[in-house]
Amino acid sequence: MDYIKLFEKAMVVSSSVALFWKIIKHMWSPINVEKEPLKVLVTGAAGQIGYALMPMIARGVMLGPDQPIIIHMLDTEKAAEALNGLKMELIDGAFPLLRGVVATTDVVEACRDVNIAVMLGGKPRREGTERKDVISMNVSIYEAQASALEQHAAADCKVLVVANPANTNALILKESAPSIPEKNITCLMRLDHNRALGQIAEKLKVRVSDVKNIIIWGNHSSTQYPDVNHATVATSSGQRSVRDLIADNEWLNTEFITTVQQRGEAIIKARKRSSVLSAASAVCDHMHDWLLGTPKGTWVSMGVCSDGSYRIPPGLIYSFPVSCQNGEWSIVQGLKIDEFSRAKMDATANELIEEKSQAYLCLGQFCSLSNTSDEE
Repeated sequence: MDYIKLFEKAMVVSSSVALFWKIIKHMWSPINVEKEPLKVLVTGAAGQIGYALMPMIARGVMLGPDQPIIIHMLDTEKAAEALNGLKMELIDGAFPLLRGVVATTDVVEACRDVNIAVMLGGKPRREGTERKDVISMNVSIYEAQASALEQHAAADCKVLVVANPANTNALILKESAPSIPEKNITCLMRLDHNRALGQIAEKLKVRVSDVKNIIIWGNHSSTQYPDVNHATVATSSGQRSVRDLIADNEWLNTEFITTVQQRGEAIIKARKRSSVLSAASAVCDHMHDWLLGTPKGTWVSMGVCSDGSYRIPPGLIYSFPVSCQNGEWSIVQGLKIDEFSRAKMDATANELIEEKSQAYLCLGQFCSLSNTSDEE
């Protein structure tokens, strides 16, 4: 009799455990469902930065290790063969997160339903070419791509402009695609931000991850202002000011700034090529933090549309310190600006004002030519 009761109890316990396990599996099942793939557009994809960037995106460096992706690659007819070769390599890479690859020279096909657009394509500045001429050459490119994104991309598509002059190319795109929210158009300043972090880490002989809250103000040009006044370093005794630890204001206000400003040229001189690896890494950092968020108490530098913060004229695409949460960025407010910083910030803003005037002039000329062509 005791054996029968014991058996009955065992059966009840076993049934309860089985039921409990089913409930647990049911509760966790939505978490285990694979995310919907995100479509990532890369223009100028057959170039050097694109070649370095593609495997990083495919491996989840940009959007995380659990986010499936479909890569859309756009380039010119001249680069079509190289673009198809890159598609073959992506397929051969057997990346677990990669759910598809579109390689095309058709801007409409490239932009269709994309969630993220990384704009690498553009006319680069070459020796002897003035910055205003580069702006003029890029107007037609960004007008066409802006129109395609506006009409065919996903409604909340986030755009990162990398091609130089990045700030003003982003401005052209913004003006050419008024239905895309201003908050969804940014330009790459993370490369400069990372360069500044690296210089401080080298100087102090600390891990770069221990340095935070450096700021790059302004334009992605030699007028940009790398600012360490609010930067800190994690030490065994807590967070310490970069200025206190380095204790060399002369270096911080001169050599450090010019080293960061001219780092790209120094790399070209050393490699005979531009800084494609670090640029690709910075693209991933920028998008990762924008979509997945910055750590609490930490900010990064992004080129965004000014709202007048820190007395920067509204409408400029200017690099500010930003924090990110839930796929949105916000400018860090309330930072004290000394006279030295004010002068540097205004100088780079003035350069962007000049570029904006040149861009508007080019946009007007392009629109006028387009209208004349239509009438004929």
